[in-house]
Amino acid sequence: MPATAPPTTPSISLRQRLWRVAKRVFYFLFVFHLTYVILLRWIDPPITITQLTNWVQGNGLKRDYVDESKISAQAMLAVMASEDQLFHEHSGFLWDRIRQALKHNERRPDKLRGGSTISQQTAKNVFLWQGRSYLRKGLEFYFTFLIELFWGKQRILEVYLNVIEMGRGVFGIEAAARHYFNKPASRLNRQEASQIAAILPSPKRYKIKPLSNYVAARSRFIQTQMSYIAPVPEIQKLIRAAAKGTY
Repeated sequence: MPATAPPTTPSISLRQRLWRVAKRVFYFLFVFHLTYVILLRWIDPPITITQLTNWVQGNGLKRDYVDESKISAQAMLAVMASEDQLFHEHSGFLWDRIRQALKHNERRPDKLRGGSTISQQTAKNVFLWQGRSYLRKGLEFYFTFLIELFWGKQRILEVYLNVIEMGRGVFGIEAAARHYFNKPASRLNRQEASQIAAILPSPKRYKIKPLSNYVAARSRFIQTQMSYIAPVPEIQKLIRAAAKGTY
């Protein structure tokens, strides 16, 4: 009988090899970004895309991360009163506000309105880029879920106050306090904190020095809202814990 050739192992196709490489890359990126999110529970973000973009565009970069215990309680109250009065209640999202913003933007595409919570804004500013797209919004939801899960409200508020843009090239409450009022964030009073919070919707457009009519009026409104939310037990607990600087 003629000898039979040994069976040969079928060669791996190019598509299979690419798929294997893609899975390894995806796994590495997943582990890397998840580890990074968890580490930021205790360490400050080295730099954000928004900060880097501002610096490249020639807007400068003033920032000085500070511990939550060195941030005025008035500043914490002001940003919650201005940006997210239900921050202490929600799990990262206010679905009714998001739906209202979507309906408004459909009617007025020339004057877009945001529905983001402080948690969403923190996720966007730490991990993502500015601008509007379904991709970025989807990633924003994903990272918001992660920081709510791994950081908690106290850390989210601390990071938010340290990374958010508060003027042209000015990032974080410490840099803003020194830039506008020549004092540390720990010494901001009610009026000063509310003025900084008033410019957050568009920090490059609205002005504190000289004080614009819009910021002055918005500041007064924010101070009224601060009086409403200050007695809320959950908010008082959050601010007291921040003053101690322990998670």
